[in-house]
Amino acid sequence: QVQLVESGGGLVQAGDSLRLSCAASGRSFSNYAMGWFRQAPGKGREFVAAISWSGGITSYADSVKGRFTISRDNAKNTVYLQMNSLKPEDTAVYYCAARTRVGTSYSMAGYDYWGQGTQVTVSS
Repeated sequence: QVQLVESGGGLVQAGDSLRLSCAASGRSFSNYAMGWFRQAPGKGREFVAAISWSGGITSYADSVKGRFTISRDNAKNTVYLQMNSLKPEDTAVYYCAARTRVGTSYSMAGYDYWGQGTQVTVSS
């Protein structure tokens, strides 16, 4: 069992940056691949970024490549999402997720635990 708590969201202007954090509790955090998803108003939850258990492999949705960076610090049981050059279309609730199975996934079904989300609003 693992619990995830996101933080760092807020209201920013287009072009600004935010860093989201996902604090995990429970054992074996370092064995979990982690992902970030987001859900905009009226839309489904979509994949944003993922990172392997070791941090050596990362992946990103095309819409955020070059702007967002996912990282993790296993010693702190924390995963980060650095978001630069934010756009109004990035406005969404951002969710952290943990995958306890082998490998990395880009879909919601591939993750076993979810945080409650943190709101990111980007104004123009």
